Amino acid sequence: MTAGEPLIRWDWVASHVPDILGRIGEHVVLAGIALSVGLVIAFGLAVLALWRPALYAPIVWVTGTMYTIPSLALFALLIPFTGLSLVTAEIGLVSYTLLILVRNIVTGIRNVPEDVREGARAMGYTRAGSFLRVELPLALPAIVAGIRIASVSTIGLVTVTAVIGQGGLGALILDGLILFFSTPLIVGAVLSVLLAVFVDAVLAAVQRLATPWARAR
Repeated sequence: MTAGEPLIRWDWVASHVPDILGRIGEHVVLAGIALSVGLVIAFGLAVLALWRPALYAPIVWVTGTMYTIPSLALFALLIPFTGLSLVTAEIGLVSYTLLILVRNIVTGIRNVPEDVREGARAMGYTRAGSFLRVELPLALPAIVAGIRIASVSTIGLVTVTAVIGQGGLGALILDGLILFFSTPLIVGAVLSVLLAVFVDAVLAAVQRLATPWARAR
């Protein structure tokens, strides 16, 4: 960026709309895969921890350790095995969702009142039936809250995957840094923030619709 040059060149933005939209699409796909896979794995780990409470501490320790590893360092560790690939990016992104999701799922289920469980058993529900039809719906507010947190953090982390060639809005930020050109850098950063805010708002609306009893309370 040279002296006197505007911070954002709108003519550049107008001429690169297809590229920007493509980067948004890549960002959404990368984040969507990570959240979907992370939710499936976290749900399995949470169920295991709920049915075998002694495993909860080790699960939290492992997922917590994965969460503390810096993203670039994790990518560097994975590249010798999985290369500069989508798999490398997704392993990193998924690993950062697990601690948040496992904790919220377990907390949500554990906070279901015991008399509700007893009532479900009195109605003839099996342990699995009570879990799926009674406890899990009541735990939805906590679970969706975890998904919202994981979504926002994942959307932010996806920008880092541009370093290993996986695109997304991080590619615009990286281009801006390499070229010393502020326009793509600002566009990428602002759109990633707006995307996170939009997704969080959508999930908040879904939470309100899916848990009307919580809203009434």
